[in-house]
Amino acid sequence: MKESYVIGIDFGTDSVRALVVNAQTGEQAGTAVREYSRWKQGRYCDAASSQFRQHPSDYLEALEGAVLEALEKSPGSARQNVRGISVDTTGSTPVAVDRNGTPLSLLPEFAENPNGMFILWKDHTANAEAEEINTLAHSLETDYTKYVGGIYSSEWFWAKILRTLRVDEKVRESAFSWVEHCDWISAELTGNTDPLTLKRSRCAAGHKALWHSDFDGLPPNDFLIKLDPLLDGIRDRLFVNTETSDEAMGTISPKWAEKLGIPTDTIIGVGAFDAHMGAVGALIEPYSLCKVIGTSTCDMLIAPNEEAGHLLIKGICGQVDGSIIPGMLGMEAGQSAFGDIYAWFAKLVVEPVRALLGEAAAQELSKNLIPHLAEQAAKLAVTENDIIAIDWLNGRRTPDAKHTLKGAILGLNLASDHVRIFKALVEATAYGSKSIVERFRKEGVPIHEVIAIGGVAKKSAFVMQTLADVLNMPIKVAASEQACALGAAMFAAVASGIYETLPEAQEAMSSGFDAVYTPRPAQVAVYQSLYQKYTQSGAFLENDFLQKVQVAPESALSTSLS
Repeated sequence: MKESYVIGIDFGTDSVRALVVNAQTGEQAGTAVREYSRWKQGRYCDAASSQFRQHPSDYLEALEGAVLEALEKSPGSARQNVRGISVDTTGSTPVAVDRNGTPLSLLPEFAENPNGMFILWKDHTANAEAEEINTLAHSLETDYTKYVGGIYSSEWFWAKILRTLRVDEKVRESAFSWVEHCDWISAELTGNTDPLTLKRSRCAAGHKALWHSDFDGLPPNDFLIKLDPLLDGIRDRLFVNTETSDEAMGTISPKWAEKLGIPTDTIIGVGAFDAHMGAVGALIEPYSLCKVIGTSTCDMLIAPNEEAGHLLIKGICGQVDGSIIPGMLGMEAGQSAFGDIYAWFAKLVVEPVRALLGEAAAQELSKNLIPHLAEQAAKLAVTENDIIAIDWLNGRRTPDAKHTLKGAILGLNLASDHVRIFKALVEATAYGSKSIVERFRKEGVPIHEVIAIGGVAKKSAFVMQTLADVLNMPIKVAASEQACALGAAMFAAVASGIYETLPEAQEAMSSGFDAVYTPRPAQVAVYQSLYQKYTQSGAFLENDFLQKVQVAPESALSTSLS
């Protein structure tokens, strides 16, 4: 049989990863990572106002560099035997485009305008717009949020569009339509970025844009007008139909075939979000919770439609037929910050060192700090008197999205050192994960095991063991360092016709698992008690304390309770 290769491309928050895979053997032939140069410089972002934007040129430059390097590392025969490419991205990460589907920031007049760039998933500038969407949707006979957990998030499509149209007249006048990152980059590879004809991802549309077959697609124009007359007519410039990612977006354009040096008949698959394709790469099964653990988390579940399709699961990030595995109900939840919380704490420690001792000392400390803290924290006993932290430093995604919430550290005393605080922050992220598991179970969706992928899952045994103890479930860690890109490669193998079904591609191309973390009974018992303190403290913060104090949007709440 002639060798066939596929390429999975994973656009993360900070960088893009390309993975070349032998579709017959599953051998991961070559991989490469490229950071986004403008993003790395902090351009177009303002953390104080929760503004996070990415320039499309970052995506295009990193894509080309990563794929070329991955192919260079692959066997010599790989380049001429590439059959398919599929892409996953963060989301919801939409952009305003002109009539040709060109992101406005690729036009000279918008080149430095953040509102003409991709609005990254963690941008929370549209909190007020999200609340307006919820208020209107809940007042109508048809609640258009019912398939996304009943709460629309400022991280999602419509809130970001409405916010941008309100604050930027030039973008409002020039934007013909809006396109998710996973749709635009896939369409760009085919050369057809026409927003009226390019195929739209079922995954992105169902989880973030209120698309559902019961609504004949997107919410109707009269709903959008009631929300704001600025949205009048925009539905007609978006889309009605969506596609699952086993379908082809099209064939690679001559321009990109030449850039990458691959065959002109290479098939480009329909894109999806990173976590969803990551779950495929990690061999997700019905009722196995797949956690993509990085700067934040996305939690994926699948179930047969006949068993779970009738449920309306409150407080999650949507339930969409075919968003993960075609033919299965895909469910999404997640945390707005996970690894970001550890990075925040590390920055608190490192920045004074940089100021006092210089850049070299700061870099050396930064390189070793988190592993050191984890090693020391693992030696501490788990007791019912431990510090409790609340993991809402970037708001709360699920259950029950509320991005205006703040984090907290409670129970500090004069013996509370850096290791104990770090341990509490790790436990807080685990408690946040447990609250998601508890919500699914309360809503009638069982969870039998946990599968973990992502940077934190691969790098920190302490974090994963803590998570297993708090959840009281075994956790399997996928062997692949690039599970999201591997999932994209699996979809590319189906879209290009190498395999007829996704399960066939998964079986042939899987890398399996390389670690299992088992709950420790002694720690499980204590964490049950600590989790109750976490939920009580969170309720106090949300319903009592934060209602009585003025907290600036950019501040991080830290308090101590006896």
